[in-house]
Parts: sequence; C-alpha cells; structure tokens
Amino acid sequence: MILKAKPEGYKPLIEGITLKNLAYGEKTHLIQVKLGKGAVIPEHQHPQEQTGYLLSGKLRFFYGEEEAIVLPGDSWSFSGGTIHSAEALEDTIVLECFSPLREDYLSL
Repeated sequence: MILKAKPEGYKPLIEGITLKNLAYGEKTHLIQVKLGKGAVIPEHQHPQEQTGYLLSGKLRFFYGEEEAIVLPGDSWSFSGGTIHSAEALEDTIVLECFSPLREDYLSL
C-alpha cells in the first residue's frame, strides 16, 4: 500500500485532537495526530503496543508512576496494557504506530 501525502483526512478523536489514518497492514497501523495546546488524552489503556515520534510541539506523558516531557525528535514505546495519558503543552504533531491494528481508529 502506498498512500500519497495530502493535507485533508483528519478526523476528530476527542476535543482538541484530530487523527489521520496513514498506511496499515495486517499487523501494524501508522497514524498522525494533531493536538491543540492544552488538549488532554485521558488516562487509558489498550491491547496494542504503541510507538511514537514527536514531529513538532511539546507533550507531557504520564505512564504508570512516571511523567516525562517529550520534544521534537523524541520517541516512546508503550507495551499493550500500559495505562497512560498525555497533555499537549504546545500545538503538537505526533506520528504513531500501533501493533496490532487499532480497528477503532480505522472506523473513524
């Protein structure tokens, strides 16, 4: 599958956060997420492993008993089942990969 870049295609996820499905296969799913400054991803967990890369902006992650601020060029990976949340400290763009697929995101 080859998907050519285009500016449209973002769907609302929750207030202040939009998601764009990029390429996906049988076992992996790539997305791009835009978060407005102050947007919060509430504490949650999912069975998929989640690996991400911060393209621009600034995020504060909370995971387990830990907290970390990530800047452009930083990356992360959470095992499936890890409880985590995030807060956008600036307008932010994130690239993330899930394995296996996030079927709930494909339906957006």
